[in-house]
Amino acid sequence: MDDHDVIDDTAEESLAEETYRLLLAEILSARLAGGSVVQQRRLASRYAVSRSPMRHALGRLEGEGLLVRNDKGVLCVRVITLKDYLDSLAMRMLLEPSAAAAAAGRMAVTTLHSLEAMLDAIEADAEPDPEFVWQFDDALHMSIADASGNGFMAATIGEMRRYTTIFERQMAVVRAKPGVAEHRGILAALAGSDPEAARQAMTRHLEAVRQGVLTNF
Repeated sequence: MDDHDVIDDTAEESLAEETYRLLLAEILSARLAGGSVVQQRRLASRYAVSRSPMRHALGRLEGEGLLVRNDKGVLCVRVITLKDYLDSLAMRMLLEPSAAAAAAGRMAVTTLHSLEAMLDAIEADAEPDPEFVWQFDDALHMSIADASGNGFMAATIGEMRRYTTIFERQMAVVRAKPGVAEHRGILAALAGSDPEAARQAMTRHLEAVRQGVLTNF
């Protein structure tokens, strides 16, 4: 294999990774809704990529369980049912309070300030951009998971959040600023380096999320 082959392989791997991330974002945002048939050729044309990186990206998403085969063997976006959602949220409720407790006193001050600034912007805006709200939510929860110092816990939280995010984003928006007070409580506990307060704040938040979904389903 010469240098040209190595460059070609690296470029294709990079394109496959980019394609994967684009498709993942489409699924998580529900732009590719549950049950949608996945047409490789059409998606490759849409993203202006060859079939090879598209095939790699689709195979990866299928391996992660976000794409499934229907009864006819056709590749589709997985439908996240209420049971799937509640089961995933139950896993988060087992792990995230512990992650929050572990993260208290460990999270970088710059990360805390960034999260607080994002939440301030959401609270100050009468009609915040829903995409920005979701970005904040993901940044908060995954920053806490990462700061827990437990990579296995963080990976599981990230996986479960995929399923709960897909389900929640397919629901009608109930509140323009979901969980602002709860998120503020979590950040205050983290900033105060108080593990037990962080644990309790995360527990209250996730219980409120669960109740909100059940009330509005």
